[in-house]
Amino acid sequence: MDHIIFLIDMQTFYASVEKMDFPEFRSKPLIVAGNPKQRSGIVLAACPIAKQFGVLTAEPLGQALNKCPQAIVRLPRMQRYINVSAAVTRFLQHYTHLIEPYSIDEQFMDVTSSLNLFGDPLTIAQKIQRDMQQRFGIYARIGIGPNKALAKMACDHFSKKNQTGISLLTKRNMEKKLWPLPIGALFGVGHRMEQHFIGMGIRKIGHLARFPVELLRKRWGVNGELLWQTAHGLDPSPVSPNTFIDQKAIGHHITLPYDYTDQQAIRVILLELSEEVAARARSERYMGCVVSIGVSGPFEQHNGFHRQIRLPYATNFGLDIYHAVHRLFSESWAHQPIRAAAVTLSDLQKSTETFQLDLFARIEEKAKLSAAVDRIHCKYGRTALFRGASLLPASQLRVRAGKIGGHFK
Repeated sequence: MDHIIFLIDMQTFYASVEKMDFPEFRSKPLIVAGNPKQRSGIVLAACPIAKQFGVLTAEPLGQALNKCPQAIVRLPRMQRYINVSAAVTRFLQHYTHLIEPYSIDEQFMDVTSSLNLFGDPLTIAQKIQRDMQQRFGIYARIGIGPNKALAKMACDHFSKKNQTGISLLTKRNMEKKLWPLPIGALFGVGHRMEQHFIGMGIRKIGHLARFPVELLRKRWGVNGELLWQTAHGLDPSPVSPNTFIDQKAIGHHITLPYDYTDQQAIRVILLELSEEVAARARSERYMGCVVSIGVSGPFEQHNGFHRQIRLPYATNFGLDIYHAVHRLFSESWAHQPIRAAAVTLSDLQKSTETFQLDLFARIEEKAKLSAAVDRIHCKYGRTALFRGASLLPASQLRVRAGKIGGHFK
């Protein structure tokens, strides 16, 4: 028996939460956007009414207001959205314990074992839609398939475009419904891979499905074969509630309020990101051996670089991470303007487990210092104690201290 997998997508999630909390906005066009005074002033979500005026997600707020000047603009409240998303997960557990959050507004469900309790897949999907609308004021689009890949594509390409908000994609109907779609619509194909496929004459999903898998495997290895399997509706990955319990990496990213060109200013940002990554690693009891940096230039230039280095020992100390990041940055930066930067710690291991010591790393001393700083931050906040470099004008520490995921709490 095939599994019955749902992908629940919450329509314009941020905007829906705002309308749920502020009923006076329900009949008005509403936009959730970042701070227009900074570069984060882009549209994060627009309600269906606003979209009727042509407002698009990810466009500049000023451009959106030119299309819909009467729109209500709300700053994001990330902690509230996280809380609602967690509440939705708890609600969906009434139908099955097999829930896997895919993003803040999408969740996979395996309802195979729930059919005898709640009815056929369409009946369950309709009931979930009604209950979510009544309980949360959120309209759910639902894709149904025998695996996660088909459920995701059913939702993205069909449920979001039909009247019912529900669509079924199976191995029986995928040749008719899925194969005619452009290759970029295949789950797992990004813009760069799409261009590679088009250059090979693979313009539609069906073209990939009929392409010799041996040639794909020869050119792209396992990834080429995986995309070929997806085009055939094959995806063995289960719905796993524990997907995000064991982390593979811990990272932080920032889009700067203006293009940074001064090396000292950029070093301040890299130091603050390194400290953030280290503090989060300690809070989750991880250490890591691989440090990565990614920087990008202005939007119109599409330049930048990504580098990584392996440390001789695992760490969760901010300066260890920063020294590695600074070395990578100094070796690779060509003095171009910096629009965004990211720092990541990977190859993680639990700090409570046995790990390789280094005679000269002063690990015990660093651990005591970090623990003292963490206790101060926990009691008084991140701005109570920080490095002197964060007093410089380039610092973003105070701004970021009041945010979650780059957005206001």
